[in-house]
Amino acid sequence: MFKIARAEILAPDIKRFVIEAPRIARKRQAGQFVILRVHDHGERIPLTIADGDPEAGTITLIVQGIGKTTKLLNMLGAGDAVLDLVGPLGKPSDVRLFGTVVVIGGGVGTAIAYPTAKAFKLAGNHVVGVVGGRNRDLVILEEEMRAITDELFITTDDGSYGQKGLVIDPLKHMIAEGRKIDEILAIGPVRMMQAVAEVTRPHHIHTVVSLNSLMVDGTGMCGGCRIVTTSGPRFACVDGPEFDAHSVDYENLVQRNRMYVQREAQELREFMEHPTECVEHVREGCHLEHQHPEVRGATTEAKSQ
Repeated sequence: MFKIARAEILAPDIKRFVIEAPRIARKRQAGQFVILRVHDHGERIPLTIADGDPEAGTITLIVQGIGKTTKLLNMLGAGDAVLDLVGPLGKPSDVRLFGTVVVIGGGVGTAIAYPTAKAFKLAGNHVVGVVGGRNRDLVILEEEMRAITDELFITTDDGSYGQKGLVIDPLKHMIAEGRKIDEILAIGPVRMMQAVAEVTRPHHIHTVVSLNSLMVDGTGMCGGCRIVTTSGPRFACVDGPEFDAHSVDYENLVQRNRMYVQREAQELREFMEHPTECVEHVREGCHLEHQHPEVRGATTEAKSQ
């Protein structure tokens, strides 16, 4: 099991977890993710590694409570534990000296963009950050992004904070000014990433998006994360999660991500009827694990290598 060392609320339904996972912390690179399972009957979900501390042996995950599993996870706190963490998975971000790099994070996508933005800065790039949210409460990691960017723009849909509008607005302004942009990374809702791709396509600016689509095993065996690109089918887990934004079939991606909407809604309704019972099940499992170390078997951290 993997103990939660710290947990804090960043925004409504968004929580930051610091989890003890020494081997993952030592090996993870910007852009990679883990597959997490909260308890023995839980589903497997992909979560990007937002940060890591090799010396402390911890990784940071930022979770938005949308479905049953993420809402259950967000009810846990320091001292609790999750059953499985497999990783680091996926290809690391392509980090090198490009020149001027624009990193765009929409909503909780900022948590995914942050580690790569940090790596871009360490590589010597001039990093321009754009962080957006529907309103002020949903703008996350502003201080962290400000610390590792040379310029930072904040946008909110309703104008309650920063510039009113969408994350593509500062990007459009920079392009209209004739600024030279060498690389763009955009992470957020599918339609947001699609909008960024359409803004940059006519100007031939290389743009990358991160696709955390439906996943089960995270190793390319189940085929659940198949996406369609101009180069043919790809698996987000092993060929990505980052792809050329101009190569992705976004309509297909939206369709695939909606395959289990009705089932997910049903599971969420059932969970919300008895949420505390589910949390107690997780904590009971954690208690038994500490009492009987021999049951760890297949859930040891060796799985994360």
